[in-house]
Amino acid sequence: MNEIICPVCGHPVSGEEMVCTDFFITGEQFPLLKCAFCGFRMTGLVPDATEIGRYYRSEEYVSHSNTREGFTNRMYHLVRTIMLERKYKIVAGSLGQPAGSLLDIGAGTGYFLQTMLKKGWKITGTEKSESAREFSSDKWGIVILPEDGLWSLHEKSFDVITLWHVMEHLHDLEKYWEKLSGLIKPAGCLVIGLPNPSSADAGHYGQHWAAWDVPRHLWHFSPQNIQQIAEKHGFILQNTFRMPFDAFYVSILSEKYRKSVLPVLKGLWVGTLSWLASLFNIHKSSSLIYVFKVDIDRS
Repeated sequence: MNEIICPVCGHPVSGEEMVCTDFFITGEQFPLLKCAFCGFRMTGLVPDATEIGRYYRSEEYVSHSNTREGFTNRMYHLVRTIMLERKYKIVAGSLGQPAGSLLDIGAGTGYFLQTMLKKGWKITGTEKSESAREFSSDKWGIVILPEDGLWSLHEKSFDVITLWHVMEHLHDLEKYWEKLSGLIKPAGCLVIGLPNPSSADAGHYGQHWAAWDVPRHLWHFSPQNIQQIAEKHGFILQNTFRMPFDAFYVSILSEKYRKSVLPVLKGLWVGTLSWLASLFNIHKSSSLIYVFKVDIDRS
């Protein structure tokens, strides 16, 4: 395996921690690499940006569709409704004002943008999936830019930039972080939601943990890793919040990937244990929301 450079600390990485399977679509296997210096994990042997599209082609890929077939998809949509209001409160509370200009990168089918629009925000979104953009236009009348539309946006245009379970999908991290630094206003907030490989449920499921989601998830940020890369690009951590429902959804999927008997019941049990662990240590939460502010001393 060719040596690659860790995007967090800059050291070479060649060590393989385990092999993970794309249980969701192809059944293909990919090595999970771990940096010996900072502990950052990344998926190895991933397809490039022009080839990875086939790993997303499923009606069950819920962020790009509106399907409610199956228990886990119905659960996802119910939780999304609850979390949309929570996300608004986190964004508005972190910015310190009820409305402003918002950029949502990887906006999916536009539910979050619609929520923020109703709250009085000036909204902009980008999304790779053409079908998701079409859904947003048809249902909400919200026009979401294609992925490459990000690069034409004006500097210092946004009070808040959000990436909800998107950062782990981005091929060129350095390029994106540089653009984020340029687009955000000096007093703005960068809000990033990510699965947490340091969580209790990740430790329980190992290579069957559904949130590895290889090869769609290229990067696997621990709380320490995301803070390190943000600081490198001129941001400081302001706050961290739990995504309290993710442990249940991820654990049910993980049990299905293990071909367990009664996967829903077992997943709910493990999800409950993970949720309880996160009450005592937030870094044990299955997914986390990180709020960053621009480091004024470096800007």
